[in-house]
Amino acid sequence: MQPDLIGLEISKGELRRLTGFDPDDVFRPSIIKDREKRLGFLINEMFLSLALTPIIVGAIYAFIILPTIGSSIKLGILLLIIVPIAVVVGRSLWRRFTCPKALTILLDEVDKYHHVIKAIDINDQLAISTNSQNSINEREQIIAALQLIRENLVLALKSERILRDNKQLLANNQELFVNNLASLQALQASSQASEYSQLLNQSLQIALDVQAEIKKLQH
Repeated sequence: MQPDLIGLEISKGELRRLTGFDPDDVFRPSIIKDREKRLGFLINEMFLSLALTPIIVGAIYAFIILPTIGSSIKLGILLLIIVPIAVVVGRSLWRRFTCPKALTILLDEVDKYHHVIKAIDINDQLAISTNSQNSINEREQIIAALQLIRENLVLALKSERILRDNKQLLANNQELFVNNLASLQALQASSQASEYSQLLNQSLQIALDVQAEIKKLQH
């Protein structure tokens, strides 16, 4: 990946710092709809539930079952079956009720943003392998657009987190969204019909979606 693309990515660590949540712990229906992400999510949940099961089963067996009923292999086996399921269901409910809806939407926009970056990286690799010359000007336009979108996403994530304590934050920074959106529309107007222009259109849609979500938060 080219250095300018690496600099545009929003890492999990930065997302954790901006939102106060681990991105992997935020319940998002979009992950369940995506086959690849769904598989990774389920595998992660399976390993976590298996890791927690011995601790939970051991505690229940030692402090509840033994003092009240005594030794019971059947209850022990039953717990080994029920506890992993309970852990997965409990974590799912915890995510659903503790993660703000606005945050899940903004994280989905971050995913779309990263998909555009990945598409540009693929175009770069194809250009190198085929010795073709992609339009440098068009690539610079989409990079400029992504830089503006990155600013919007970072500000939106910060605003969502701080909104509970300081609603005036959005009013003070709404102008940045308007200015960035105008700049993106200007880039779109100057672009030609090409693969990069399609990516630029996707970028503009992300910016519009983020701005719409910020307006919802403001109200």
